[in-house]
Amino acid sequence: MSNLFDLTGKTAVVIGAASGIGEAIAAGFARQGARVIALDIKPDPARDVAPLDITDGAAVDRAIAGIDSRYGIDVLVCTPAVNVRKPILKYSDDELAFVLDVNLKANFRVLRAAGRAMTPRKTGSIILISSIRSQSVEPGQSVYAATKAGIVQLARTAAVEFGADGVRVNAIAPGVIETPLTTQIRTNQSWYDACAAKTVLGRWGRPEEIVGPAVFLASDASSYVTGTVLFVDGGWLAADGRYTPPL
Repeated sequence: MSNLFDLTGKTAVVIGAASGIGEAIAAGFARQGARVIALDIKPDPARDVAPLDITDGAAVDRAIAGIDSRYGIDVLVCTPAVNVRKPILKYSDDELAFVLDVNLKANFRVLRAAGRAMTPRKTGSIILISSIRSQSVEPGQSVYAATKAGIVQLARTAAVEFGADGVRVNAIAPGVIETPLTTQIRTNQSWYDACAAKTVLGRWGRPEEIVGPAVFLASDASSYVTGTVLFVDGGWLAADGRYTPPL
């Protein structure tokens, strides 16, 4: 059974690999035997993280086509996202454009480029990163939540369109994870504690806990899984509020 999760011989592109969930997934794929191409807007030559700005459509097309022509891309994971936490009435047009461009438009560009590379070869797995905010929201999360819901629909549509060519597309939807994106929450103790209490496990997740789900979706273990969303949220969406009634 362990061979089901083996990535030996596969080439995996991980975008957003310089930190957080992307960094953890890149390391996890390498441990499973994959050749990992690590990309990020903040390159790190010491760790073999090459530069890529996914808001630049031409750069995305060049990077994905170049990697595919040299190695053949078997797996692609796109993790970057940004958030501007503000009430709707205080959101500026520039902030709206910023979040939409990174979270939705840029992810679309990556998805399109990956599909163009994989569908002619009739194989591949694409993994996008959604969020529990695609299903459940809180004040200040309007645009972020909308983009993460959009990611789900992009993954589903791509799964339908690419399926005949043997390419699988899925999304992982994390809950509260200790990453740079959640720094604002984590530095506020009451906010941090409230989020931990909302999960049924009573704690935040770690980036390393997204690796297993990513390996599953990248590997032959998920050969019949496409167009789905894998929630990794410590039971956040399963719980009906914060009150535990007497039983």
